[in-house]
Amino acid sequence: MGCFASRPKDSGGNRRKPTSIGDVSVYVPGLRIPKPVEFSQSLGDQFPKTLVERLTALRTRIVVMANQEGPTITRTRRKTQHGGSTLADLHQALEDYLPVLLGLTKDGSHLQFKVEFSWVNQEDEEEETAMSNVWYEILSILHLMAMLQMSQANLLLLPRGSTDGYHPKVSEENRRASIDIFLKAAGYLDCAVKHVLPQFSAELRRSLPVDLAEGALRALCLQALGQGVDIQLGMAIDSAKATLAVKRRLSCEMVKYWQQAQDNLMNLPLANGWGEKHRLFVKWKYVEAKAAAYYYHGLILDEGNTEKSHGMAVAALQAADECFKESKKASEAFNASSPTSRTPPLFGTMKYLSEKIPKDTSSKVRINRDLYSYEKIMETAPTLPDFALALKPDEYQLPSVDASWSEDNLRTKNTSNHITGNQR
Repeated sequence: MGCFASRPKDSGGNRRKPTSIGDVSVYVPGLRIPKPVEFSQSLGDQFPKTLVERLTALRTRIVVMANQEGPTITRTRRKTQHGGSTLADLHQALEDYLPVLLGLTKDGSHLQFKVEFSWVNQEDEEEETAMSNVWYEILSILHLMAMLQMSQANLLLLPRGSTDGYHPKVSEENRRASIDIFLKAAGYLDCAVKHVLPQFSAELRRSLPVDLAEGALRALCLQALGQGVDIQLGMAIDSAKATLAVKRRLSCEMVKYWQQAQDNLMNLPLANGWGEKHRLFVKWKYVEAKAAAYYYHGLILDEGNTEKSHGMAVAALQAADECFKESKKASEAFNASSPTSRTPPLFGTMKYLSEKIPKDTSSKVRINRDLYSYEKIMETAPTLPDFALALKPDEYQLPSVDASWSEDNLRTKNTSNHITGNQR
């Protein structure tokens, strides 16, 4: 039940491809854009007219907003005429629609296969994918809700000019808010993987567009968590109370999140611009995280009192320096790929480490090579400690079915429709 139809090159121009997406602290790999749906044609006279009209109105609002704002939403802070942010308005529209839409799944209803839902994809080679299955619509909505959160986090984490005339900064308030946003985005994606994907048969799951594949959803979830830990590490660096051990643990956890994100993307056919750029972003952040982890691991090893610990410290710091250099190349490759982007002024973790890693590596290597013979210094980096991942997605559950789908409500309205029909 619920067959797919992929439509290359017939999306009517809705998948606009910007040549540049501006400053990127958080990469959002393309938003899913919905196409119009005629609920009245699919549902016919089976339901009260007011319910069908409500479904239509709620979804039409999303279609209009997403098509107007979707292609530029990651690089704008424009306001609506009512003063609210575009991101918040579109997110609210999705939240309003979801409980009413879920009525089509009620009690395993055959209605879940009655309406064909169509969305324009960004990462998939097929520009548009349609499916007569309400779970495809729900999956697309959760993906869009998560991407709107990631877009909001990107806006919060773009450094702004400061009143003291120094370098652009990201306020502590914005950094704390972004962590909450990352956890919320991860929660939507975690729900999609655990509770929505299982509604599809194995065959249909293989037919999903690549941006809704399990690996892509898991990678995005891990990306959100990895960026949340990155912000935590930056705040720990700014705190006089945070020990080296705390900073090492956070940086090692960050490595694991990004490594798992990279593993989930590895076998996906991310062939076009958006998909390849997504892969490059994860690679960049993974290498960047390793630079931080090796740096703090090296500093802790250097506190030891043996030749071996000092030798391992030098090897770790050298690995940090190599990873830092590699991360700069990875950043350049990411920004140069289409659609092009820019790295905003450094802040937090990497601003600090960009100054400390080259300086401390050079100093520690010189000191230890003066103290010990070259043979005592390890040629390969020591293994990073393995810490359990502490940051988890917020728990998100699909909302309850809207009250308009209650049996009494439907029975009353159907009776009213029947009487009206007889009068005519």
